[in-house]
Amino acid sequence: MAVTKNRPAQPPLVVHLIYRLDFGGLETLLVDCINHMPPERYRHAVVCLTDYTAFADKITRPGVELYALHKQPGLGLGIHVKLFKLLRRLRPAILHTYNFACAEYAVPAWAAGVPVRIHAEHGRDAGDPHGLNRKHNFLRRSLVPWIDRYVPVSHDLAGWLKEVVGIPAAKLELIMNGVDTVRYAPHLPAASMPWADGVETPGAARPFVIGTVGRLQDVKDQATLIEAFALLCAGRGAARGDLRLAIVGDGPLRERLARKAQDAGVADLVWFPGARNDIPQLMRSLDVFALSSIAEGTPVTLLEAMACGRPVVATAVGGIPEVVQDGVNGALAPARDPQALADALARYVDDPARLAAHGAAARERIERHYSVAAMVGAYTALYGQLCNSKTTFKEITQPCAES
Repeated sequence: MAVTKNRPAQPPLVVHLIYRLDFGGLETLLVDCINHMPPERYRHAVVCLTDYTAFADKITRPGVELYALHKQPGLGLGIHVKLFKLLRRLRPAILHTYNFACAEYAVPAWAAGVPVRIHAEHGRDAGDPHGLNRKHNFLRRSLVPWIDRYVPVSHDLAGWLKEVVGIPAAKLELIMNGVDTVRYAPHLPAASMPWADGVETPGAARPFVIGTVGRLQDVKDQATLIEAFALLCAGRGAARGDLRLAIVGDGPLRERLARKAQDAGVADLVWFPGARNDIPQLMRSLDVFALSSIAEGTPVTLLEAMACGRPVVATAVGGIPEVVQDGVNGALAPARDPQALADALARYVDDPARLAAHGAAARERIERHYSVAAMVGAYTALYGQLCNSKTTFKEITQPCAES
């Protein structure tokens, strides 16, 4: 058997385990981390429990391999075996899992000899918006021996993991989400808004555009936003035609939300363009960004909108109040309260000076506290710290023998 000597060691491999690589905020963060992390520090691979979509094309870093395990609904115990075998073959230094559906796979990663296991919590779902499900929290807690670090993306999530779930403080590492402030900047071109059914009349004044971006699912509660928009339009007479609502994204509730807009009498003013690849341009086409979620970590789309200089009207849930300063760069409203949301939106519709001032303040806050550079730097530092603390790390990064 011949052994090739003096072959340069490759950077350590990070395997990112995600439920599905599709259009969404968490997925955008994952792609941004891969694209912006120094290539000499780490290599990357993405493993999807289910599958991936064309969103994977946003990974511009060369050499990133994608794997789909095609997990079916249910326990899927065979997936543990498939992942174990894949990890034994890839020999990563780090497994980085995302959200509750992927947490349990830290165990087969440990069995496969992966030295570092990191689990990130980016938010909670509609079925358990406050994170009080005892069974789920017991599982999170029982995984502590196999997970080196839990990464919450907001102070709210960090407090919940420590106080409610019971994760030891020594295993928590707060890393705030970040956004690319170069791509998401106010001065760049905006997208045209081809409203359905010829709503816009040639030569007419530009309408006031309220918009949201996100997967159309229960936790985002776009139904409340549609109700709020209908309330905003009510009583404005002919002036209602100066308002528009753009609901960008796709998901299981799309048809139901379209029917809700129809039933509320505002279907002619609401646009459902589906999933889009031109989110920065669309953000710059909005006047106000709205988010009606019932649970959140630190929403990426909110950061993107603020980076584009747009004030935000959002529900005061999860990590949102950490980013949106009520009366400074946006407005906060209680969850599932369409009237409060409508009132907050009206203050921007009726006050152009407020709109401009809060938009500028939004951009400034992102530049100071939520840049992609800061986020990637924090993950790079965490990877290095944990790898250096593991005695098996050197084995993972050494060149393999060749026959």
